[in-house]
Amino acid sequence: MEIKVLKDEKNELDIELSNLTIAEVLRVYLNKQGAKLAAWRKEHQTKNPILHIEGNNPRKLLKSAITALEKEIDKTVDEFKKLK
Repeated sequence: MEIKVLKDEKNELDIELSNLTIAEVLRVYLNKQGAKLAAWRKEHQTKNPILHIEGNNPRKLLKSAITALEKEIDKTVDEFKKLK
């Protein structure tokens, strides 16, 4: 997956992602992690989504959201393995 940083300021971060599903999942997790605002937009159907994050230290919020998502994925994989 490709990620392109479009804007990196003290309280704002805009990143372009190559996958809309990832943008939506990160939006949900960022809002759970305490971001003031996490939203994505798509300027046109042929363009990649842009995830906009506002909050104190948005890079740290993004890393925290990714870590929480990874933990939940690992937990889900373990539960599926137990079903065998």
